[in-house]
Amino acid sequence: MDIRTRQGLLNALSGKVGKRMDTLLIPLELLCCISRTEFSDKKAYIRWQKRQLNMLAEGLVNHPAVGFGESGRKTSEFRILLAKIEESEAFPPSTGEVQRTESLKSLRDIAIPLAERPARGDLTGEVCHWADGYHLNVRLYEKLLVSVFDVLDEGKLTEEVEEILELLKSTWRVLGITETIHYTCYAWILFRQYVITSEQGILRHVIDQLKKIPLKEQRGPQERLHLKSLHVRVDGEEGSRDVSFLQSFLSPIQKWADKQLGDYHLNFAEGSMVMEDIVTVAMIVRRLLLEESDIPVQSSTVSDRDQIELYISSSVKNSFARILQAVDKSDTMGEHPLALLAEEVKKLLKKDSTMFMPILCRRHPHATIVSASLLHKFYGNKLKPFVDSAEHLTEDVVSVFPAADNLEQYILDLIKSACEGENVEIHFRKLNPYQIESVSGTVVMRWINSQLGRIVGWVERTLQQERWDPISPQQRHGSSIVEVYRIVEESLYHSPRTTGVAVMILPYKMAFNPLGIYKTVDQFFGIKVPMRLTELNALFRGIDNAFQVYANHIVDNLASKDDLIPPLPVLTRYRREAGIKAFVKKELFDSRLPDQR
Repeated sequence: MDIRTRQGLLNALSGKVGKRMDTLLIPLELLCCISRTEFSDKKAYIRWQKRQLNMLAEGLVNHPAVGFGESGRKTSEFRILLAKIEESEAFPPSTGEVQRTESLKSLRDIAIPLAERPARGDLTGEVCHWADGYHLNVRLYEKLLVSVFDVLDEGKLTEEVEEILELLKSTWRVLGITETIHYTCYAWILFRQYVITSEQGILRHVIDQLKKIPLKEQRGPQERLHLKSLHVRVDGEEGSRDVSFLQSFLSPIQKWADKQLGDYHLNFAEGSMVMEDIVTVAMIVRRLLLEESDIPVQSSTVSDRDQIELYISSSVKNSFARILQAVDKSDTMGEHPLALLAEEVKKLLKKDSTMFMPILCRRHPHATIVSASLLHKFYGNKLKPFVDSAEHLTEDVVSVFPAADNLEQYILDLIKSACEGENVEIHFRKLNPYQIESVSGTVVMRWINSQLGRIVGWVERTLQQERWDPISPQQRHGSSIVEVYRIVEESLYHSPRTTGVAVMILPYKMAFNPLGIYKTVDQFFGIKVPMRLTELNALFRGIDNAFQVYANHIVDNLASKDDLIPPLPVLTRYRREAGIKAFVKKELFDSRLPDQR
């Protein structure tokens, strides 16, 4: 193919001494000089001819650098002739060759005037505007830049990359490539290769090339005017619109990066280093596009921090939706879905704070606070209907309330650690508290009042049934005291707890221990339903009141100690002291004087 091309160009230059190569309509000259007989395969010839026709249409008609003016009507004739040349291959050889020859002759008559139309400052006959539109030139330059990749490993650059790039500089003048266009095209080629291969080394080269793209104030006046004149029409979701050269290359990069970072929990689950590079790419491209836009940077409504918040908001929302879907599909026996959801959200927060937030916090100091606050809000929206409907101390309440309270406390600690000396109350006030402790306290107090009422009723009924006979010669106490302890023990089973009350319950443990209630009290304080000390004190007072009822009943029914002493005998000379003297040995009294004895 190279031999045919060189021979065709030599034939085109014959008889045109002194004419420059860049003034030739090269695709048309090749179509006229190279015939079908020089190809052994007809399909190969058809493909080659199709490529030349497309090249001619792309360079001369589709994206012209110079307006057609009055020659605009000839473009439709030009397209008709291109179609006739393609149709000639379907005819018999003799007929097809005649149509092809006539069409090529007519095509030359139209194409040459179109290509030689002068622009401002051009001399007639010294220009050929068939390939100076940047669309074709840039596409050609892209194809040349692809040669920097290793043919054996598409994820790596060839060792001769510097020599290749230096060689490609010689095409800049012919193709109209400037420094800005080169770095932009090179960054695009590298980025496209990274998307295909996922090789992080290529992504690092993308960052290097994006950083080399000159800003507006760094470009020369001629380059600024040249880039300003380059526009392309792009069809998108919002319809067709005109964009500049940089926008046409950088907007797809920004769109792809925004999509990846909009769900970074999913796209970068295995490694955060790639995410860091993608964030860098997104921020550089965003800065270049903001400068390229007609809207001044100062009036841009979305700053870099706002963009990071958009990434966090989108990714957290998508990640929470996936967790919610997984919880709904899971078969959780004995555990409420909201409790499981709280555990999964806490795992997500831990992963978020250790893997992703160190990267995002470099560009947004409060990234951790934004992420934690969003998850607090999303879980709170799911929790609120359950909290509002909680009226009794059920198994679901015992399962959900501790998990939700634990999650909220973890989020508050996370926000507090991220504030770094700032007023944490400002961020706390932006949250809608779950009110777990308050609602749980109300539910527990309702349960306590119900239980204590039953305890007092059972104690009174037990006292009425007491016969006051010893249980056995060894256990010389009534059966009612055992029944009272049993009632309290059964009432305490499955009761809520609060932390930090070990000292308060020690007297009760010591009192209950002789009758085996020590174990039950441990079970009582082992269930972790959040509540305040008010409810705990109410429970203690109620239990103490039950024992007071029992003790008061016994004390009130005790007889007087005087009733236990036998009645005194009826004696006229009996004195109280006589009973005492009865135990003292009476001494004999001798009335004689000592001398008389």
